[in-house]
Amino acid sequence: MNGTLNKVLLIGHLGDEIKMHYFEGGNCIGRFPLATNEVYINKTTGEKITSTEWHNIVVRNKAAEICEKYLSKGDKIYIEGRIKSRQWQAEDGSTKYTTEIQVTEFTFLTTKKDSEATKQNFKTDVSESPKNTNFDSTNDGSHNDDLPF
Repeated sequence: MNGTLNKVLLIGHLGDEIKMHYFEGGNCIGRFPLATNEVYINKTTGEKITSTEWHNIVVRNKAAEICEKYLSKGDKIYIEGRIKSRQWQAEDGSTKYTTEIQVTEFTFLTTKKDSEATKQNFKTDVSESPKNTNFDSTNDGSHNDDLPF
């Protein structure tokens, strides 16, 4: 190890749909904003304050295609990556700067597609007939699995 580390861990919600850019040779890049929230209590007023930080997320190639296929605005995702700053010349000649998170690993935590499917299944189950919510099939107290808790 060279004595430095550039690693970012984030859990947040997509602020918009993924914007894809395709290049010659089959490579692609996906970009989206990610919102992380910090909630705290103002000690003087007792008011609950929510502070949102926005992160520019960049995913590449197959990872970008997977994110585009399964994620949409509002979905929750865990991201590992590194901070990358870059600059470019705008059309008006000014120099622009941005800081991005280059994704190396990610895990979908919740997607709207999943939650809509779950809601639909729940509604179907509830409307068909009442279900027994007790998951212990013996239900007589005699079941002992030797667990200490």
